[in-house]
Amino acid sequence: MMQRFGKQTLRQLSAAAPLRQLAASRVVRHFAAGPQDVLDKYAALNAKQGGSSVTKATAAVSAGSPAEVLSRLQAFEAEVISANWADYLVLVYNMPFWEVQFEETQALATPLALPGSPIAEKLAEVQELMDVLYQCEDVRDHVNELCELGTRASGFMGTGYMAEEKVENLEEHAKLCGQTYEALLSNHPNFKPKIEQTVGHGLAILRSKHKFKFSSMHRYFF
Repeated sequence: MMQRFGKQTLRQLSAAAPLRQLAASRVVRHFAAGPQDVLDKYAALNAKQGGSSVTKATAAVSAGSPAEVLSRLQAFEAEVISANWADYLVLVYNMPFWEVQFEETQALATPLALPGSPIAEKLAEVQELMDVLYQCEDVRDHVNELCELGTRASGFMGTGYMAEEKVENLEEHAKLCGQTYEALLSNHPNFKPKIEQTVGHGLAILRSKHKFKFSSMHRYFF
């Protein structure tokens, strides 16, 4: 018996589709430190929100000077871009806090983001950063799921004993993941290192289980 991913899942992987909505391999998201640190962060976050929706960030954030807002944008950008996006646990631990930080900072910066101003330019860069992060995370999660299914299909210790069903249209998925990788590099050239760190390396791992072609396949010596 072979299992087959539906066409809807394949369409969601295409460059034109909203990758944020991909549900096939949504694993848990990530946090950076130990369990107690995570609990402390959540406690602080809940206390700050006071039980209200995160969408009310505008009212919860105090006003700041343009210099302070710009500094806050730069600090947030540095924190997110320096994280290891390829480590799903890092994303699981930190993404909820990053999303709240981004919403609050965006609420502060939007009124000050005059056309051509440093704040407007930095805000656009941070928005693009978050867009690329979401897309890279979704594609890498999907690749990880394909790799996991491939491992299970080989059975216990690769012996074939108790092997699960194979993905019969794996070639289609690999091709679409490669096309999405190319689209990300083309649409967001400034984030090439992060795209390579997540999607590029993920495709290399997938190629170790199923041979297919993509532009950077020999860079990873597979």
